[in-house]
Parts: sequence; structure tokens; C-alpha cells
Amino acid sequence: MTPRADLTVADFDFVLPPALIAQQPAAERSASRLLDGRGATPVDRVFRDLPTLLQPGDLMVFNDTRVIKARLFGEKPTGGAVEALVERILPGHEVWAHLRASKSPRAGTLVRFGDAFDAEVLGRAGPDGSLFHLRFPADPLVLLQRHGHVPLPPYIQHADAPEDEARYQTVFADRPGAVAAPTAALHFDEPLLQALQQRGVQQARVTLHVGAGTFQPVRVERIADHQMHSEWFEVGARTVAAIAATRAAGGRIVVIGTTALRALESAARGGTLQPMTGDTDIFITPGFRFRVADLLVTNFHLPRSTLMMLVSAFAGHDHIMALYRHAVEARYRFFSYGDAMLLQRA
Repeated sequence: MTPRADLTVADFDFVLPPALIAQQPAAERSASRLLDGRGATPVDRVFRDLPTLLQPGDLMVFNDTRVIKARLFGEKPTGGAVEALVERILPGHEVWAHLRASKSPRAGTLVRFGDAFDAEVLGRAGPDGSLFHLRFPADPLVLLQRHGHVPLPPYIQHADAPEDEARYQTVFADRPGAVAAPTAALHFDEPLLQALQQRGVQQARVTLHVGAGTFQPVRVERIADHQMHSEWFEVGARTVAAIAATRAAGGRIVVIGTTALRALESAARGGTLQPMTGDTDIFITPGFRFRVADLLVTNFHLPRSTLMMLVSAFAGHDHIMALYRHAVEARYRFFSYGDAMLLQRA
């Protein structure tokens, strides 16, 4: 669906005090705050209240991607420093990666990473040529686990620590490939999942390997001119069947996070939800017709971002902006390690 031509990035801006950007996770996952934004008046809650806000027969859909230790530090043969962020794992020990260096390495260059292994630069890659195609000497997932660093978002100011390896990962992370966490799902711990199960709320999974593009700013004024980044996703037949069964029984589809929502709505672009695997560049903005999600659990997003546009499309632009004003006034914690909100489709 084409974004509304009258909307600009300024329509999704708000003033965020830097002190509200969470630098550390809450002491307990489910002890974070939850802004209940389903009604006209926001209600301040705690995340572990979620089972009381859902109904028996509802279905929660999670993104089961696993964050890989995608950040590598190395040097070129000249001694120049290189920082890599692996964006996608390919067959044959190859990867696509973002590279930061004083001078971009040419094809054929060997880059030494972690003082442990050499990766060959094969050339440029990606839809717009902004990535580099590299060949590793062995399984990239093994090498990254041994020598890589947790790819914390750019607004988190500390270097990754052992705590981040555990907390910047969902408790049900399964399929490795993401360079950013599906952060709405970080609030779930085992006691909360058990409480939801006892409540009669069912669970299903999709996979979307979150890419670094999720942090890229929108560099155009008119959102209709923005080119969305692409990410790999999979919606399996079992999840499609679970959603159909929930609908038939009168239950609601509660999507946990914008990445799970993007996967589901991508698989429903043809009009009905179908099992699907591939890349998606779906850009959800006001005017979008949602076919799957009834409720959405999501963290608080960056001003002027594509995710602000997505939640505005889901719950209504004016309502979202009012909820964000409340969140700032009530000093909610923002972004990946921050608090969450519960939204109902407008």
C-alpha cells in the first residue's frame, strides 16, 4: 500500500529527554512498566499484569529469532582499523556485512578479525551496494560466537558486557540470524509465560531476522519517498493454522513486537494469510489495511522512525502521539531496554 502523500517525517516527531533512553534492562524482565494504551485514557501498569489484560483463547505470536554476536573488530593489512556488523549469513561461509573503516577495503583484501581469523572481501553487496560481501574461513556463526560482540543499538552507550549477552536476547530465542533483538519480547520470562498459559492464552512463532536497517533514520521528508530496508522472514503453516483456529473460535491475535507484525502482514499481503518464506520490505504507514493483528505489544520507538509510522498506522496517529506525550511525562523508559505498551488496532 502506498504511504499517504501528505505525511512527512515531522508528523512522527516528539521531544524525548535523553535521560529517558534506557541504558540497562530492568532488574527483572517482567518488572518493566506497561502502558495500557487500548482505551482513550492511558493506564499505567506493570508488564507482568499482561495475563489479566488478555482473554482465554487469545493467541500470542512471537518472533523466535536469535541475536548473533554480529559485531567484529579487526584491521586491514595496512593496520587500519575495521569494524564490521554482519547483516546476513549466506551459504558457503559467506556473509553480507556493514564495514566501517577510514578507507573502504577493495575486493581481494584480507581483513583480520579478533586477532583470530582472516575474512576475504569479495566486493560490494546488498540492494543498494552499501554492504560488503565477505568470505569467512569457517562457519560464520561459530566464528561470531567465539570472537564477536553483542550488537547493541547505537543509542546504548556502553560496550557489550556478559549481562547483555543474556538480556539482549529473548528467553525463547531459537533461530540465529538477527543483529537486533525483537525488543517487545524481552519482557517475557518463564513465570510470565506460565501465567499466560494458565490463563488460556496460546502461543505461536514466526521468524524475522531483524537487520541493522531498523536503526537507520528516514532521510527523506515525504514518507512516500522512503525506501524500506529488506529483512528475511518465515511464517510457517503451523502458525497460519493456529491463527485460523483462533479466529474461528472468536479469539484475538496478539502480536508481540513490530517485527512479528511485519512478518505476519507480509505473509498476508495477497489478501489472506499464507505460509511464506523470503525477504520483506513492507513499509507500514497510516492508511495500511491490517489483516492479521488485533492487539500489539511494542516498546517505545525513536522519533521520526519507520516504527513510529507503523504504530501510528495500527492504533491511530493522534492516539499514538498522545500516548507518547503521556509516556514522556510519566518518565517511561524508551527504546530497546525500555518499557512497553499495549495497543489495540484502530
